[in-house]
Amino acid sequence: MDLRSYDPASRQHGLLTSRQAQAAGLTPPMVAQLVRSGAWVRLRRGVYLDAGQWQQAHPYDVQPLLRVRAAGLVLQTAHVFSHDSASLAHGLGAPDPRASWVHVTREGVRGTRKIAGVKHHGAPYHSSQVQHVDGLVVLDLARTALDMVREHGLRGGLPACDAALRRGVTRSQLRQAASVMACWPGRRAITRAIELADPGAESWLESTARLLVTELGVGTPETQFGLSDGHRTAWCDLRVGRHVIEVDGRVKYDGTLDPRSAEQVVWAEKRRQDFITGFKLGMSRLTHHDLTSGWDQARRRVHREYAATVARYGTDLGDLAPYIIRRPRL
Repeated sequence: MDLRSYDPASRQHGLLTSRQAQAAGLTPPMVAQLVRSGAWVRLRRGVYLDAGQWQQAHPYDVQPLLRVRAAGLVLQTAHVFSHDSASLAHGLGAPDPRASWVHVTREGVRGTRKIAGVKHHGAPYHSSQVQHVDGLVVLDLARTALDMVREHGLRGGLPACDAALRRGVTRSQLRQAASVMACWPGRRAITRAIELADPGAESWLESTARLLVTELGVGTPETQFGLSDGHRTAWCDLRVGRHVIEVDGRVKYDGTLDPRSAEQVVWAEKRRQDFITGFKLGMSRLTHHDLTSGWDQARRRVHREYAATVARYGTDLGDLAPYIIRRPRL
């Protein structure tokens, strides 16, 4: 029994509340049987979804937003979605969307409360910061990016600030949103995030890798460093001195983004690396594991690899001037 056949669910991204189910003639025992049989899944108390739709939904964006929408159907107090929930709605991402709480900001709430899977925040906001995104009432991009810094620190917030700049938010708008946060927790991290934010980072992992390289204290990494010999062009995720850093997500090799076989992708990546290092550049590669579970070890390794590059090639790029190309920056 597909939930989307019910009129309310068809207008609610497939979600149906207990009250709507009863109005459609489904008694509580009937709903309970549908859940026990595996036909429906319960996203939270009183909200259901077709099991097939849930299984087909992407676990890093669609499923988390379905949980947000489910909460919105049953929350009785006035609220706007914020933090991780607003970040996902805006497409900015989150450290681990699969484990994200539903976040709401409410007027008149003191401090932060966690109730039934929803984190309630009481930080004030202006009506001009409220937006509607695909049916969800959320705080705007600039405020959301800074809320992510306040919630998760630099590692979890800087990528959201980078993404906000890619979406057209200016650094001045970030500073304006931060102007009311002078005495709020996380103010120091907010100031640092605004300073470091760079729209050149093209993914959450690239942003996180840039922070790791920044922590080495060897200079400000450049995003999207381009090289061309007139026949072939390559763009590197990050560069500092004569050392480039590439970020490898698993999707690069598993067929999600590239229809070629894994063997073909690996061979093409090997030839690309040979092209880049042929300009007398050193290279480090970072993975999701490095940037989540192995931060300290990865930082030490990249520092060693950078030092080896400096010892071999120095840091000056003067000889590469004829080959360096640049993308327009926001």
